Amino acid sequence: MSAKNFDVVVIGAGPGGYVAAIRAAQLGLSVAIVEREHMGGICLNWGCIPTKALLRSSEVFHLMERAGEFGLKAEKIGYDLDAVVKRSRGVAKQLNSGIGHLMKKNKVTVFMGTATIPSKGKVSVKTDKGTEDLTAKNIVLATGARARELPGLEADGDRVWTYKHALVPPHMPKKLLVIGSGAIGIEFASFYNTLGADTTVVEVMDRVLPVEDAEISAFAKKQFVKQGMTIMEKAMVKQLDRAKTKVTAHIEVKGKVEKHEFDTVISAVGIVGNVEGLGLEALGVKIDRTHVVTDEYCRTGVEGLFAIGDIAGAPWLAHKASHEGVMVAELIAGGHPHPVKPESIAGCTYCHPQVASVGLTEAKAKEQGYDIKVGRFPFIGNGKAIALGEPEGMVKTVFDAKTGELLGAHMVGAEVTEMIQGYVIGRQLETTEEDLMNTVFPHPTLSEMMHESVLDAFGRVIHM
Repeated sequence: MSAKNFDVVVIGAGPGGYVAAIRAAQLGLSVAIVEREHMGGICLNWGCIPTKALLRSSEVFHLMERAGEFGLKAEKIGYDLDAVVKRSRGVAKQLNSGIGHLMKKNKVTVFMGTATIPSKGKVSVKTDKGTEDLTAKNIVLATGARARELPGLEADGDRVWTYKHALVPPHMPKKLLVIGSGAIGIEFASFYNTLGADTTVVEVMDRVLPVEDAEISAFAKKQFVKQGMTIMEKAMVKQLDRAKTKVTAHIEVKGKVEKHEFDTVISAVGIVGNVEGLGLEALGVKIDRTHVVTDEYCRTGVEGLFAIGDIAGAPWLAHKASHEGVMVAELIAGGHPHPVKPESIAGCTYCHPQVASVGLTEAKAKEQGYDIKVGRFPFIGNGKAIALGEPEGMVKTVFDAKTGELLGAHMVGAEVTEMIQGYVIGRQLETTEEDLMNTVFPHPTLSEMMHESVLDAFGRVIHM
């Protein structure tokens, strides 16, 4: 079979890959994309989107339980877990089919199969019907990542789960252990805890949500405990003894091992990049701890070979992958795009309460030698938050005292994942405190707290 020639071949159709393919096609390049499983990748099918559908169901359930606070009556409140999961899968399926439509609309050739790169500029795709040989001057690696599994803590799909099992649970946990309190772990802990599971979270670091600002982590932990979660910090699960209906976890805390019984365990201890089986080492690609080493433009050092998204390292976020996809497509087309700045990419965690942040934490800013001003504003001081029945939360801002540059912003509370983008834009536009203080925020909105936090950093807060 003769090779099929393209300007660009993208390997992986997740939020990095499919966006790169669309942008390259928009710029007039001939594009092929290879996907071995689902269009939309892990994010759309088994990550970002279906988890948010599950969390929305638990959020509504939580509000129904609070009906009396709003002058409403709701009796015999309950849920159907199968129906909750079915809705989540339906949302993912709808968006999955939408990606296929976008490929057709933009005239991107799709190959469903497993790709390897036998040599520079060549891609071999093993499909159900045989092997397709493709050639391209430019190849974009967007193969994503998968759940990390630690020895002895491997998932079995029955009593010990990864995020995939947790999305389509074989049973509703009664007593749940979540290993890891990053975004994935704490979101599933929040979901199942809200639905009634007796939930314990074990975190090896000294606090939950360890990448967040310490003050925000502490606030979130307080809320989790208030909701009934057990939080074990500076703790490590050393061993899991599995029986038919239970799992005994050996948890090391302060040098001593304790045994705790659970009926379900979710392991959420990070991810590893999908770098195997592609032929990268033979091409001379540098790999560091399962991730491809790149420069700021996602170039691998091998001519015509780029790596974007989770395979290219932190932050492991879909929106980072998508933006890198656009950047690489524009670079290939001869443009001069700006490199992606990891420090200006927001992180969002959709637990209850939500957590969102961008830029430097207070501690990191101090470590880097900045003379800083810090502002804070509580949800309890905001009229809209009180009206919503969501008075628990905080907005925190960190500024360079000398220049007024917004170094970082950190939030915990209702809908903060929707608000953080205001600060992201501010950082992108190199906004100073004066610009933010002179901006008129609409009333009544939660966003007013963003304004007040800035005012507080400079001794001008109004409503506190």
